[in-house]
Amino acid sequence: MASADPDVNAVLQASGESTIKKATQKAQTQIDQLFNISLHIAVTGVTGSGKSSFINAVRGLNYDNGDKGAAKTGVIETTMNVTSYKHPTMPNVTLWDLPGIGSPNFTAKKYFKDTQFSTYDFYIIILSKRVTENDIMLAKEIKRSKKLFYFVRSKIDEDIRAEETKRNFNKEETLSQIKRNCMEHLKEIENPKVFLISSKDITAFEFEELIDTLMSELPERKWSALMQSVPITSVAMLKKKVKMFEEAAWAAASLSGVIAVVPVPGLSLGCDASILVSFFTRCYYSFGLDDKSLKKLSERVNKPQLKDFIKSPLVLALAMGSNARLSLSAFAGSAVVEYLCSLVPGVGSALAAGISFACTFHLLKCGLKELEDAALMVLEEAGLQ
Repeated sequence: MASADPDVNAVLQASGESTIKKATQKAQTQIDQLFNISLHIAVTGVTGSGKSSFINAVRGLNYDNGDKGAAKTGVIETTMNVTSYKHPTMPNVTLWDLPGIGSPNFTAKKYFKDTQFSTYDFYIIILSKRVTENDIMLAKEIKRSKKLFYFVRSKIDEDIRAEETKRNFNKEETLSQIKRNCMEHLKEIENPKVFLISSKDITAFEFEELIDTLMSELPERKWSALMQSVPITSVAMLKKKVKMFEEAAWAAASLSGVIAVVPVPGLSLGCDASILVSFFTRCYYSFGLDDKSLKKLSERVNKPQLKDFIKSPLVLALAMGSNARLSLSAFAGSAVVEYLCSLVPGVGSALAAGISFACTFHLLKCGLKELEDAALMVLEEAGLQ
């Protein structure tokens, strides 16, 4: 239904809904998915398969380097109890390190009871050098319970190093052989999904294929949390993240307080400045533009000055408040808001009091594009195109 208010019409057009009430409800649902929906990932497998290393790799941490909050790793079983690890920049995402399933007394049903089976959205079963009966038993029990599960064949970098000294070594054929071997030993499992991954270099091999599969099979309300939290391994991965934030921008603008057409009960992001900064802060961490992510990438690609290539005023402004992360009050009147105001001639400090939907939407798109360009520059310099 058309309205005399151009902002209302703009919201309706962006949402595809017929009334402002429906548009607002849709916007709040999408923003809740972006900021609040929890995701619980269970990581299991036989003792020594590399569960903790995988969890650290997904979280961008390294136990051997002394990173705070990293899961303990080692050549012996280091996980004796169920241990939860919050994502360091996306606190609504939790990875659960489950005890190894190599015990002589292992039974799948008892394992589920002891490891809080109903807690998790899906399972990652880490396979070591060979598939064991316990791996198969666990997968069958997960399948019976109608939970999603995926196999990750770990330590692929070690397999490649062991084979590359041989005459007529062919990397692709070696990887194909490893995959075929896994599939052969998992033939009791209908259509097993197996991914070859090295936790030492998450950008190599089939990590992106794993994420693409998860994106296609997880409920929509869950894949948003997943996509925000996974490390960027290529330009293609960055583009998927950007698309997700682009689709949420209209919702952020709608709920930023710029049009008080209908009340939004329980809305935690109450003013333009807060929602803009919160939105961009999510992008900042999701795109790997924070100091810690840049430092780790610099070390991995051996380019110590990678951070110095970033000239984006928005990235630099976000970095000034990065220690506060998602604490919105810490950003009120900050350099971020000042910079955003400068993008709209004549707006000045009016941003905090409320500006039009169209203007807020414009700011979101401009800021997102600036962050995307900064991330693209980092990937180019790091050689991850």
